[in-house]
Amino acid sequence: MENIGSLSAWTSRQFDPRLSWDDVEWIKTRWGGKLILKGIMDAEDARHAADSGADALIVSNHGGRQLDGAPSSISALPAIVEAAGSRIEVWLDGGIRSGQDVFKALALGARGTLIGRAFLYGLGARGEAGVAQCLNLIRNELDLTMAFCGLTDIRHVDRGVLLNPRG
Repeated sequence: MENIGSLSAWTSRQFDPRLSWDDVEWIKTRWGGKLILKGIMDAEDARHAADSGADALIVSNHGGRQLDGAPSSISALPAIVEAAGSRIEVWLDGGIRSGQDVFKALALGARGTLIGRAFLYGLGARGEAGVAQCLNLIRNELDLTMAFCGLTDIRHVDRGVLLNPRG
């Protein structure tokens, strides 16, 4: 970039300001399949996502690479879960490195988690076997964390298992 003006112009070309929640609804009606929206980071957008007919949303700050001062996905999760209610599935992306991270996300209301970076490390280190090992480690850590909390069924993980149930 030559100067701040060229940076601003480049940034403006990356986004279409005409897009709206009506466009999401339009896509959903024409798609006919499941529609999942990734990058939801506030309660109002969660309500819009549910109103638009999306089937699920993914709480994600895209690894913080868009705005390095953005809140973490896990800190945004409780308000989004509350806003979404039972109208739409809420998943979490970002910061999942262990079974305890999965457990915390589920306790805060996520229906599931994505674990991109962790399995990429396994892939880079040992290929397919590394991915399998990564998934086994996370599963085993989740099982152990549940056992430490006296739980044997993942469906019983809720905010009551947290030291600070408000998140």
